[in-house]
Amino acid sequence: MADELGLDLVEIAPKANPPVCKIIDYKKFLYEQKKKQKEIKANAAKVVVKEIRLGPNTDDHDFNFKLKHAIKFLQDGAKLKVYVFFKGRTIIYKEKGELILLRFAQEVEEYGKVEQMPKMEGKRMIMLVASKKTGKKN
Repeated sequence: MADELGLDLVEIAPKANPPVCKIIDYKKFLYEQKKKQKEIKANAAKVVVKEIRLGPNTDDHDFNFKLKHAIKFLQDGAKLKVYVFFKGRTIIYKEKGELILLRFAQEVEEYGKVEQMPKMEGKRMIMLVASKKTGKKN
């Protein structure tokens, strides 16, 4: 029947009893499947990672300024990578850096949750914060 119509016999559900087959244009079938996959991928939420850099001796005003930006990023649904960068001899202030990051985590607590506690990676002490807000902004 498929040859008479100039179409293909496509097995749709091979595990069914009896197996399900359709007479359709196979190229068109593949095209439709690809189109559906592309649409699903486009609708998937894309996670944006924003970075905020602090120093071990960051002052209160600068801290609050960066905090406002962080809160805005978290409200928009982005992830935050907050880090303290130790330049030169400031590496001796590791405790200060950790205190700054923990204070930062405490301040953004109602907007996001800490995914990764502060840890050293080279000259940086990094902490990851994920947004509590889910879904896209309308």
